[in-house]
Formats: sequence, structure tokens, C-alpha cells
Amino acid sequence: MNRISPGAHPFMLGFDRLERMAERAAKGAEGYPPCNIEHVAPDGFRITLAVAGFALDDLSVTTEDRQLVIRGRLAEAGEDRVFLHRGIAARAFQRSFVLAEGVEVTAAQLEDGLLHVDLKRVAPQQVVQTIPISRK
Repeated sequence: MNRISPGAHPFMLGFDRLERMAERAAKGAEGYPPCNIEHVAPDGFRITLAVAGFALDDLSVTTEDRQLVIRGRLAEAGEDRVFLHRGIAARAFQRSFVLAEGVEVTAAQLEDGLLHVDLKRVAPQQVVQTIPISRK
């Protein structure tokens, strides 16, 4: 029995992108580093990640194809350090968040071990396009 995806229906032209975004959102549910997502004012959001031990140069925030990607990679610790107990996670990470149409990243700030990424919903541009009809 074959599974037909909703994006493959003949009347659902162009919705394959929406289906891919839903699959990416389902896959991106990892738990490290922990994060908060807040609704700020009427049209803003703030994502806060706990990134203790990461410096500004160890972090990157990018948008790729309507997806916010936050990456962290620590420089290798010196071999002269000997840990008796290592409870602070120091592994590389990548967190992804699917952005709705019209949501833009406005700022990113590192403060006291927390990375804040501010987002804002902008009004969509209403574009009316007339398609010319030609005769044969």
C-alpha cells in the first residue's frame, strides 16, 4: 500500500514546500541546549538558548530557506586540563526553528550565558498580478 502525501494531490499545487517545512519542524525537536520561546508585544517573539561556556565566536545564527539555524561549537580544550567531574555540557549543537512566512530575525544578543534571538512578524506585501491571456 502506497502512502500519498497531501502535497501530491493534484489540487494542492506548490504545497510540497509546506510539507517539507512540517517534516523539518518535527525533526528539529532535540533538547540541547535548553531553550525558551516567548511571545513579545503584539508581533514579536524571542528565542532564548542556555549556552553556558560558549563565547561570541563559538556561536552562529543564520537563516536558511525560512529556517532559523543556531549553531555552537567550542574550541578544543587544552590537554593540560584534568577534570574530576565534568557536568557542564561542552558539545557542539545545532538547533533549528521553522519560520512562518513574514517572520524576520531582528537581533541576536549574548548575555550572561543566554543567547537571545529576537524575531518580528512583518506585514506581508500584498501583490496582485494580472496574467495576460494571449490568442493563438
